[in-house]
Amino acid sequence: MQQCDSQLVITISDRDHCLWLYPLDEWEDIEHKLVKLPSLEPVAQRLKRLLIGHATDCEVDGNGRVLVPPPLREHGGLTKRVKLVGQGNKFEIWDENLWSVQIETALSQNPDESPVPADLESLAL
Repeated sequence: MQQCDSQLVITISDRDHCLWLYPLDEWEDIEHKLVKLPSLEPVAQRLKRLLIGHATDCEVDGNGRVLVPPPLREHGGLTKRVKLVGQGNKFEIWDENLWSVQIETALSQNPDESPVPADLESLAL
């Protein structure tokens, strides 16, 4: 958190009922790319509306907490207990119960049934 001076941006995920939490500098890069997308293209407009339209500046308080605004808590279905999941340049914030369902679903899928996209084939896991 020191690299971003505790300044964060929180927005909704365009895919899941979770929230995305970005360090401010990472968010500014994402926002810059989104703004450049063509406004008349429906998928681009949808992304702009969802991600930029819900983006909210926030800070980490002295106790390491982030206040999530009510509309974002509602979108994420956040209750008392949440999971913070690192994703490289951002974090996902999940309601603990929704995260458990997400993980169980992912683990129950047979990886042999889904073809690996070409850009992921080089990963050595």
